Amino acid sequence: MKIFETKQALQDFIDEHRSKNDLIGFVPTMGALHEGHLSLIEKSKEQSAVTVCSIFINPTQFNDPKDFEKYPKTINEDLQKLELAGCEAVFLPSVSEMYPDGMHQLPHYPLGRLEELWEGAHRPGHFQGVCVIVHRLLEAVRPDLLFMGSKDFQQVAVIRQLLAQYSFEPTIELISCETVREASGLAMSSRNVRLSPEQKIQALAIYHGFDTIQKAIKEQITCSTKELERQFAQQLLDAGFESVDYIAFADPKSLEPIIDLSQTFVVLVAAFIGGVRLIDNQLFPHELFKRV
Repeated sequence: MKIFETKQALQDFIDEHRSKNDLIGFVPTMGALHEGHLSLIEKSKEQSAVTVCSIFINPTQFNDPKDFEKYPKTINEDLQKLELAGCEAVFLPSVSEMYPDGMHQLPHYPLGRLEELWEGAHRPGHFQGVCVIVHRLLEAVRPDLLFMGSKDFQQVAVIRQLLAQYSFEPTIELISCETVREASGLAMSSRNVRLSPEQKIQALAIYHGFDTIQKAIKEQITCSTKELERQFAQQLLDAGFESVDYIAFADPKSLEPIIDLSQTFVVLVAAFIGGVRLIDNQLFPHELFKRV
């Protein structure tokens, strides 16, 4: 496994493989790697000749400086995991490498409603920071395939819009992979390391909330989305969550709120437990609720 700290060294490596017509797969991360990240590496290896993983904790996407400071940093363990997973290359840039002109006067990305809804509303500027760094990473890596986890559902939608708005050479295909969960059902997250064993059990209320929604719709229990959102939020608070940022029933493409439960929709959740902000989502396909 090769490790690169500069864009130029990485691009020399990429050019060498491009000359052989090798397909390049890319997995961008902020480190603190878990099985969810490693499943993306595995997917990339299945579909690409060369897999590149970046590890960069991007300061411009944290609207809370304390959250940036607390973000887990486990670089040695991360590199060991990537080597065992068979990753061919790791990009480990410094802040100055990715932001040579500083972090002021950064470009603005036209994201429209996507940065006003849900995560966008609760984390102002977050998706602008995500777009800046992902755009720069894509220009550095120049992959054919980009692998992202669907746990960050809204972020995937934002990056899909970024790819549609800007020209990349080669053209990049975004592959969104299913959320990887612990055996208990808890969505894997780098932030989970900050939870106590008891809080991990309490956090399962999110997963159980999805089951409650599925049951209510299958049994045709008459409830509005607002009522289901209210019940879900109360379940989380009763389980030990301190607060709920949002529970949203949304259209999977536009992420606009929906009220018609007979269509395919996604339920998006963000809530705090033990001072840790967890996000999760569940897609509810229309076919799931057809009566036998």
